[in-house]
Amino acid sequence: MKKDFLKIKDLSKEEIFRIFDITKYFKSLKKEKKITDHLKNLTIGLLFSKPSTRTRLSFEVAIYQLGGFPIYLASESTQISRGESIKDTARVISKYIDGIIIRTYSQEEIEEFAKYSEIPVINALTDLYHPVQILCDFYTIYEKKGILENIKITYIGDGNNICNTLIEGCDLLGIEIRVSCPEEYMPDEKVIKNLSNKKILKISSIPDAFIEDADIIYTDTWVSMGDEKEREKRLKIFKEYQINKKLLKKAKKDFLFMHCLPAHRGEEVVDEIIDSPNSIVIEQAENRLYTQKGLLCFIFEKI
Repeated sequence: MKKDFLKIKDLSKEEIFRIFDITKYFKSLKKEKKITDHLKNLTIGLLFSKPSTRTRLSFEVAIYQLGGFPIYLASESTQISRGESIKDTARVISKYIDGIIIRTYSQEEIEEFAKYSEIPVINALTDLYHPVQILCDFYTIYEKKGILENIKITYIGDGNNICNTLIEGCDLLGIEIRVSCPEEYMPDEKVIKNLSNKKILKISSIPDAFIEDADIIYTDTWVSMGDEKEREKRLKIFKEYQINKKLLKKAKKDFLFMHCLPAHRGEEVVDEIIDSPNSIVIEQAENRLYTQKGLLCFIFEKI
């Protein structure tokens, strides 16, 4: 039976730590830079409707370094852009390749694709979720802290796909998460409603409500892909949510700052914070490669 990864809760807690073990193994080999045969003879497509730097590059390199063959498909260059149905596209593509990684707008679209696909489908970002990013983020926290229990995460900014996935991941792993968002930009209501343990989540519209005891302080862009028409409006609303020295004046000395990138310096975060010793954003980005390897080997049962 094929394995899909459409949302973070498609994995169990035990499976996440299994992927972490595989990730750690591949990261330990990084200096060797040798090609392995874990995905030998497998061809994996990347069907992207949105721009990408880290996600696309880390997956392509991961597939190549695992001995597989990546094929990048920009959606505008496929018949999807001319109206071919997702059902037909999924059924046909399944006959050509062994797996597909999709970045698109609608979560419903990727779920429909997975429904008709005979090959594994991995969600590389939708408007609702970004599970491959958050899987990497939890690994990075685990790597830095040595544990995930008793960690407190504070997310500040837009209640977007990153925020939604963080919340669901914390619910799955039993991590306390606090979210500070403007009233009109809160996390998805369905995500909150479907939490198995609502005690793990606290929400406020006050920017510095959950700063003092935070182990992790996380933010993301205020203007996600597809929200460009709201840019000026959003910049005004989110102004007080900027991660800067003033907002973090009560933060613990050893807090870790995270951002999935790309960062819009001078908007959601200032240079003083993102370039500080507390920042682990580059390590986050580097770990994308190793967690993609861990995820791929898990999905294809190759380790």
